Amino acid sequence: MTETVLALVPSYGLLLVALGTFFSCLALPIPSSLIMLSAGGFAAAGDLVLWQVGATALIGAIAGDQMGYLIGRYAAQHLRGRGLSARRAALMARAEAKLHENAAMAVFFSRWLVSPLGPYVNFAGGAGRIDWRGFTRAGAAGEAVWVTLYVGLGAAFADDIVALADMLGNASGLIAAGVVAGALALWLRAALRHRSIA
Repeated sequence: MTETVLALVPSYGLLLVALGTFFSCLALPIPSSLIMLSAGGFAAAGDLVLWQVGATALIGAIAGDQMGYLIGRYAAQHLRGRGLSARRAALMARAEAKLHENAAMAVFFSRWLVSPLGPYVNFAGGAGRIDWRGFTRAGAAGEAVWVTLYVGLGAAFADDIVALADMLGNASGLIAAGVVAGALALWLRAALRHRSIA
């Protein structure tokens, strides 16, 4: 797959960068980080223009976040319209309250630090009806960090893109797995507490 991406970037350039970042924000298995690293490397070689790569990646990512938010919002409205059991409605209300408490931080860090979780935070943000302006501000700031990091590293380490992509992918996956494991541990602890009280 890496060789394919490296071959496609100089051929399709900015279009590939925009579509890659857009669709990756919708949970499609697109190697957007590798695309940005490669585009940064090609920009360093003079085949692409660095600021155009960064701007295109940022626009694609923000547009993808917005689409994910809208999908979550309309899907949740559809589910609410069908009627939920009292138990599920209460669970959904509790999840929405938790999301509202930490929305800006969850959105910001899910753009770059735990990016594998980003698309699901987009859907949850829309479904949980978090403030659209706050979602957009936090998302744009996080995407700016993600794009700057990957395009910049691609430009700086153009000769070692494959090794760099593997290292960053492993680190990102490990961090995301740690966050999910931590969240599950907190949920399990709360469930056990609730069970012992009842």
